[in-house]
Parts: sequence; C-alpha cells; structure tokens
Amino acid sequence: MPIPIHDPHDSSDRTLKRLPLLKAAVVFISMVCLCLCGLLYLQLAQSYHYDMARAQVASSNLARAMAQQAEDTFVEADLVLASLADWIQKDGYGPAQKPFLQKIFAQRALALKQLHSLYLFDQAGQWVVTSSNQLPLGEGVVDRDYFRFHQQNTSLLAHVGPAIRSRESGEWIIPLSRRLNDRQGNFEGVLMAGIRLAYFDQFFKSFDIDDNGSMFLALSDGTLLARRPLEERQIGASLARGEIFSKYLPESPSGTAMISSLVDNKMRLYGYRQLEAYPLVVGAASSKDAVLKDWYASAYQSSGIVALVVLGIGLFGWVFVHQVRNGERIEADLRTAQAALEVIATHDSLTGLANRRLLERALETEFGRGGRQASPLSLIMLDIDFFKRYNDTYGHVAGDQCLAEVAQVLRDCCQRKADLAVRYGGEEFVVLLPDTEMPGAIAMAEQIRRSVMEKHILHTGSPFGRVTLSLGCYCFVPNGCDSIEAFLEHADAALYQAKKSGRNQVAVESVSEPLARSDR
Repeated sequence: MPIPIHDPHDSSDRTLKRLPLLKAAVVFISMVCLCLCGLLYLQLAQSYHYDMARAQVASSNLARAMAQQAEDTFVEADLVLASLADWIQKDGYGPAQKPFLQKIFAQRALALKQLHSLYLFDQAGQWVVTSSNQLPLGEGVVDRDYFRFHQQNTSLLAHVGPAIRSRESGEWIIPLSRRLNDRQGNFEGVLMAGIRLAYFDQFFKSFDIDDNGSMFLALSDGTLLARRPLEERQIGASLARGEIFSKYLPESPSGTAMISSLVDNKMRLYGYRQLEAYPLVVGAASSKDAVLKDWYASAYQSSGIVALVVLGIGLFGWVFVHQVRNGERIEADLRTAQAALEVIATHDSLTGLANRRLLERALETEFGRGGRQASPLSLIMLDIDFFKRYNDTYGHVAGDQCLAEVAQVLRDCCQRKADLAVRYGGEEFVVLLPDTEMPGAIAMAEQIRRSVMEKHILHTGSPFGRVTLSLGCYCFVPNGCDSIEAFLEHADAALYQAKKSGRNQVAVESVSEPLARSDR
C-alpha cells in the first residue's frame, strides 16, 4: 500500500474534513422522504389502532349480548326442568300421573319457542313421558352421553350436552338435562329438555355482521354446538385446539382476540365470553378485512398522495444530484491524480518501496515522537552482496528482478504498520523500526537475511552460490536534536562492518571501524 506523504501527527498538515455536497444532498432528500413516510406511518398507525379499538368494543358488546341471550335461553328451559323435577320427585310418574304429566309437558314445550320437546326417561333409559302425544318407539336413550352422565354423577344440577339429532323428529337439538332421584337418593331417571339448534341459528342471523363474520356457541371443553354460518358437518367439532380455548379463556373468561379460525382458517377479530351459570362459551367475530375496510381505503389514498410527493422530491433530487455529480467527478479525478503524484514522489517505481524522500520525512516524524516519548528507534541498512557481478553475469533485467524479490522479502517481514521498508539507492535498502530496541532489530535483520537465502536465487558470481545480504543495525533513543545524516552514517558503518567480516551476516555498529565503504 502506498504510504501517504503527510505526517498524521502533524496538525499543521491536517486538512479540514467536509461532507461532500452530493452526499449532503442525498442525505437531505432522504431525510425529507423519510419524514413524510414517518408521518404517514404514524397517521396510519393511529388510525389503525383507533379502528381496531372500536371493532374490539363492538365485538365485546356483541359477545355480551349473545351470552345474555344464551343464558336466558338455558335459564328458561332449566326453570321448566327444575319445576317438573320437583313435581315428579314429589308425586312420582306412575300410570295415574302420566296423562297429567304429558299435558303439562306439552304446555311447557309450547310456552318456550326455543324448546323442541320435553322428555322423561326412567332409570333404564326408556321413554316415560314426552311433550308429544305418542311415545317414540326404539331402544331408548341409554346410549346417550347425557343419560350416562347422570347415571355416573349424583349432581342434581342441570347438564348441557353436545348437540344431537332427536330420535323422535330427526331435528338437531341441544340436550339440557337433570337427574332424578327417588326418596332414598338413588338414580330414578332423567328429565331432558331439547333446545332447538335452529333457534340459535335464527338468533345468530338477527345480528348484522359481515359476510365473512362468524358466531358460535360451544361447550366449555370446545365442543361446537351452533355456528354462523352453519354447516351440519361442523356440529360437534372440537375447538379445543383453537387459541380462544387453549390460550385466552384460561387467562380471562371474556375478551377479544385477532386469530385465525380453526374451522375455515380465516383471520377474524373475536369477542368471546364464558357464561357464568352454564359451561358454555359464545363468540362473535368480524373478518379482519371488514374491520379494516375503511382503514385500507384511507391508507391507499394517503399512501398514494405521499408517494406522488416523494416521487416529485426524488425527481428534483435526481436532477440536482446529477448536476453535482459532474463537479465531484472532476474533483475525484484531481484527487486521484494528486495521489498518483504523491506515490511517484515518495516510492520507488521498480520495487514499490518507499524512497529516500519518504524516509527523510519519516525520520523527522520519528525523531520528534521519540524525543517526546523517549522510545528507541532502530535502523537496518542492507545491500545485496556482489550485486555488480550479478548484473554482469545475468544482465540488468535479471538484476531488476532480483531487486524486486528482495523488496518483496522486506515487505513480508515488515508486519507492523509503523515499520518502513525503503529502497535507499541501487542495491541498497533500509528498514526503519520505531519502538524497537537493538535485539529486536537484530532479529528482524536475521529474518530478512534468512528469507532471502531461502529463495535460492542463483548467483554464480558469489562464493555462497546464491544471492545473500549483508546487514548493519543501529539503535538509539532520539532526544529531539538528532541528525538524520549521523543516524544513517551509524547504520552504514554497521553495514560496512558486516561486509568486512565476510558478508552474508548481520552486524551492529563498532565505533572503532572507519566509516569508509567497500567495493560492493
């Protein structure tokens, strides 16, 4: 990587950073567009929450009305059963009482429009009295769930069972039943009121909900009793895995929730409520599309207006940016040219290493820093042994290639960002090592020497048979008043000592040695 000419520690050479005009324009236009979109989002979010809150209130009120109606329906039928149970347990249902009981059953069944019929079964599940004129023929109701429930449970409270088809008329009914005991408390029979499923169907249709809306009546265990829209195959289906029964009812007996229906997988806003007197749950739902119909219309309109405004701003910004871009392109070309000139001025074209000019500037910087921090500064000066013979033997093209390979070794060895490898001149190189004492400089020099030897560059003109290096090391602590020339001369003296001692080695400066150079 090219090394910059300017010293980053020199505050006088620091340029004022500024935001490019193109980026400023893009940021401004983007911020305006984001603000418009943000305002649109806030407006739509506020409107969405308002519409959802209003729909939740409506669903909750509808569920409350359904719950009240359902509870009244079952309470009225239950009161009839309770009065009949008291009458039967007091006077019995022997042959003498059956005509009178049948008349009372018929009157009570006609009095309540939700009742399909009233039935009295003995302990064997056989018909004893019904609200119709004739007793049904058949095996009785011993197999019915509600009958088995009362056989196995001593509770005298009313029991609501799953919807069944009447064996008398084939009509769907919801059984509401009570257990009858004799005077000793033993099971004597079952009194049952069949509530018409069609009654709830008509009741559900009286409410104004959207075409994709839904209403249901279910047992607390999730067994579906009635639903709008009604499909017979859905009667008796289990809703226990639905979120209302599995998630929301355990936390609260009433509330609202936006969920997907288990029956048809449509997303609806449900209002649900569990009855207090009976194990029943009612729910009313409006489809999400119907709830948000007005919101969608407003959202599309507002989004369209904002989109047009953003498009207009974008077109204006595109024109402005296009005009600015040409000026910035010219400025960028000038900066690129300046950077190229800096590289040419501070780096060697053959090896790509720094040149003497950059070395001098780096030394000035390190002298100042070392003087402030009292940190050691080391310099390795090296050159290729018998390089003149190498050129004479292999030619200058091969010599240039040899210089490039040695330069690559220097780059590989200088791992720290502060280390600086320099082509000092000809076959001579310099490595500047800030914050490095003499042992570290010697270790670096040995690494460079071994790395060059390991390349096995053939050199028949050398007694070593391959290209080798001689290296001289010098280290000192700057004091702020040092001379660059003296520093370089000390390193050069160490290099001369390495050559005098036989080449292909590392030496440190010896003050007893003269500063003259040998034939390299």
